[in-house]
Amino acid sequence: MRKQLCDALVARSANPQMVFLTGDLGFMALEPLQLAMGPRFINAGVAEQNMVSVAAAMAKEGLETWVYSIAPFCYARSFEQIRNDIAFHGLPVKLIGNGGGYGYGVMGPTHHAIEDYGVLLTLPAMRVFTPVFDEDISEVVRRVGESASVGYLRLGRGEPPYGFEVPAYAPWRQLTDGPGMPVIAVGPLAGTYIEAFEKVTPEERPNLWALAELPMELDQAPVRLMAQIAASGAVCVVEEHVQQGGVAAQLALQMASTGRPVTVRSLHARAHNYGRYGSQRFMRERSGLAPERVLECLLGESRPHGHA
Repeated sequence: MRKQLCDALVARSANPQMVFLTGDLGFMALEPLQLAMGPRFINAGVAEQNMVSVAAAMAKEGLETWVYSIAPFCYARSFEQIRNDIAFHGLPVKLIGNGGGYGYGVMGPTHHAIEDYGVLLTLPAMRVFTPVFDEDISEVVRRVGESASVGYLRLGRGEPPYGFEVPAYAPWRQLTDGPGMPVIAVGPLAGTYIEAFEKVTPEERPNLWALAELPMELDQAPVRLMAQIAASGAVCVVEEHVQQGGVAAQLALQMASTGRPVTVRSLHARAHNYGRYGSQRFMRERSGLAPERVLECLLGESRPHGHA
């Protein structure tokens, strides 16, 4: 999604009040933005805490301020500055964390961002955007840019199956349709399930929903999804994030507050530390987030997953 991000920000950079700060990252990807913005593109160096405090000061002066780094350096290293300098002052700084989830899987636990939105959503007025497809980025950048709240854009990689027609951006989108249990997948992870779900027999096919904005509130969820949950009596949430503070936990709490008898099943990132590390796909498999593992959980290992 970095190319699409760069293109969207270049298009937005005609605004003379826009500034962009990077923590010495974005090489071989953001050069067109650097060229377009000139001195308004600032390499803050390997000093993320200072970068966030500077961004807060710029936003306080009325500038449209964007901050970029890889996800764990963006939110984890500078959490105190995000909390104290941005959130507590209600400043609309736009934080971009590249490589959400296990995006930098091979680099080990220090580079995993699997608690990012759970941590950030504890802060006042925080909004989180988890675009699902590359095609979402232009609209997401517009929404983040126009938001009066602090925002965190969790950047990943769009992974739809070949030939899939990506639907227009919306916070909620249904990607597969059937009478089976509704499944809510957060961010790009949703695209990895489309092909496998479509191969399930029509009598059992799950309803796959992609969620792209947080916090999740029941009154914002589509009526159709809520009807599917009510009919099934259960919903499964799949996210490249630890269970604590994740979407499944938020949903279970909200459902409990309504008194609705709904079972919330949670499939999530299981650990930062593993004995071996590999690609994002490898790390997802270790956490049971691969499509075949999700279908086994939904349908049972003995159930057929074949073509209709």
